[in-house]
Amino acid sequence: MRVPKPLKAADIIDLRTALAFLAQHPGQLVSTDVEADPYLEIAGVYKQVGAGTPVAPPTKIGPAMLFENVKGYDMSVVAGVLASRKRTALLLGSAPERLLFDLIDALNEPVAPVVVARDQAPCQEVVIKSPFDVSKVIPPIVSTERDAGAFFNMGLMRAEDPETGVSDVTIHRMCVLGPDRMSVSFTPGRHIDVFRRKAEAAGKPLPVSVSIGVDPAIYVATSFEAPTTPLGLDELTIGGGLRGRPVELVECVTQPGAKAVAHAEIVLEGEFRPGERADEDENTDHAGWAMPEFPGYLGLAQRDLAVFRVTGITHRVRPILQILVGPGEEHVTLSGLPTEASIYRLVEDAIPGFLQNVYCHPGGGGKYLAILQIKKRAWTDEGRQRQAALAAFAAFSELKHVILVDEDVDIYDSNDVMWAMTTRYQGDVSTIFIPGVKCHTLDPSGTPEFNPLLRHSSISCKTIFDCTVPWDLKDNFERSPFIDVDVKRFLPPES
Repeated sequence: MRVPKPLKAADIIDLRTALAFLAQHPGQLVSTDVEADPYLEIAGVYKQVGAGTPVAPPTKIGPAMLFENVKGYDMSVVAGVLASRKRTALLLGSAPERLLFDLIDALNEPVAPVVVARDQAPCQEVVIKSPFDVSKVIPPIVSTERDAGAFFNMGLMRAEDPETGVSDVTIHRMCVLGPDRMSVSFTPGRHIDVFRRKAEAAGKPLPVSVSIGVDPAIYVATSFEAPTTPLGLDELTIGGGLRGRPVELVECVTQPGAKAVAHAEIVLEGEFRPGERADEDENTDHAGWAMPEFPGYLGLAQRDLAVFRVTGITHRVRPILQILVGPGEEHVTLSGLPTEASIYRLVEDAIPGFLQNVYCHPGGGGKYLAILQIKKRAWTDEGRQRQAALAAFAAFSELKHVILVDEDVDIYDSNDVMWAMTTRYQGDVSTIFIPGVKCHTLDPSGTPEFNPLLRHSSISCKTIFDCTVPWDLKDNFERSPFIDVDVKRFLPPES
């Protein structure tokens, strides 16, 4: 009997091969055939198994989890595929500290997607045309009792500019409002919303696809934002760069003007129609809440949102619905990794060789807090650490806090970072406040009620915590010089 060859990261082409790959690595994937309810229970289970910070305790970074017996549905659900930096590195054939550099390489060596025939697209093995009820086909995942409804939060939306034809792919929270209606929450300035507004101004619908359950490399690549990926740059080319081969697309069945990821588990086909709007919480008597969001709190329901009309559903045989249980480590991965790469590239262009690494800490949900590791090479580098922080703020409006540390501090170890803040930082001379600057709409402290000095919400005081040693004092801050020993000789192999 032939034993199948172990999968490598380079063999991953879709969600299924990604899960098969993870199954080879102890502690990275757990499956259950115990019946699980998509209403509250699945999210409640994974919250404790592996959601991670900033989910409220008890939580932790744990394995991805496959729910193979979902109550009322012949469809599996998987959570947490990217809810670990180590697991993400495994899936991309990288190492945790190398991820941002691999993303930069993919940015510099993009591979354009290709369109394949429908008989080569597993996502169209099953085709469901109107009429249908989305919630009867796909398990409606509701995370908390206050949620506005069932949400899709790992749906990769793709659309094309109706004037220029350039494409964009992004993830947006989508609330199921009816059998074929979903609200879509666009952050101001998102490219697909620009496309939608252009189509609406012309009195035309905008064809759209939403691909769910894809190669993890595609999810990571498509989470880049401007200025790294300006309007007109197709983020799927970055996914192609990460894998060294093109992402495969297929023409939609009910929306010929749209294309979907050919190896997706599930695809929602549809369109934005001119003038169609809805409140996100219309089905909860306008209670005011949406769903758990990345800062660690329930997001406020948005008003007057664009409506996505689903015109068709296609999926693989026995599909797997991929979800994100948030707020948690998976959002940190999706938002943080591209931000790390973007900050590094920006600062490297301005101050070559100075910035050593960047980490978007889970405490900031991948967006609010960045730790920058720098290396002062001469007295002339003094002050450049703060210039690096200012460059990061200038490029990424959602970034709120930057902690600066020296090259001898492990940025992935919060204890080491706190040690640097304790021994290399004085609040009155090492803190730089930048008040009254635009930040993120979901920061609950960025309001006039919290800070009377703010004129409007989503404005914050951005802060630099400079925990680096002044150049002329470096000799006074040398860490205890232990010798370097091969500890493997002194420990049992299994440790």
